[in-house]
Amino acid sequence: MKQTFFLLLAGFLALTQPAAAQHADPQLAATILHLDSLFWSAYNRCDVDEMIRFFSDDVEFYHDKGGLTAGRANFENALRNGLCGNPDFRLRREAVPGTVRVFPLANANGIYGAILSGEHVFYIRENNRPEYLDGHASFTHVWLLTDGVWKMARVLSYDHGPAQAIRRE
Repeated sequence: MKQTFFLLLAGFLALTQPAAAQHADPQLAATILHLDSLFWSAYNRCDVDEMIRFFSDDVEFYHDKGGLTAGRANFENALRNGLCGNPDFRLRREAVPGTVRVFPLANANGIYGAILSGEHVFYIRENNRPEYLDGHASFTHVWLLTDGVWKMARVLSYDHGPAQAIRRE
């Protein structure tokens, strides 16, 4: 019985090894980081039409201060009427250097998605005054590849706090 268990365990570990080796897939990382940069460029311009194209229809956005927004239409509405609804208020986001990482999501058929995680800071500009550093947070995005197109399906924004709380490791 013990021998069968160890053979099964060894087989399982052998099968999972290639997925672990894909951790450093440079092509996947380049693709996700490029899409991420396009999304955040649109975000920083408050271009909702451009932003929304990066999300799946069933997107779920989890925010530790604002709760859950489920569905692309609800998320688009929140962007248009909330974040981008006041032309006298703009939020600009920058990733904290050295914190952004991409992890593959794979199964027996290959890579079907990716997890992007890291930390970012936000700047606020109000009433045409100079912008100021406001906050810091962590993020996790689940990107899924469906019919050859990458879309964000799950977004987690959490650990919000003052910008001076940036952790350097």
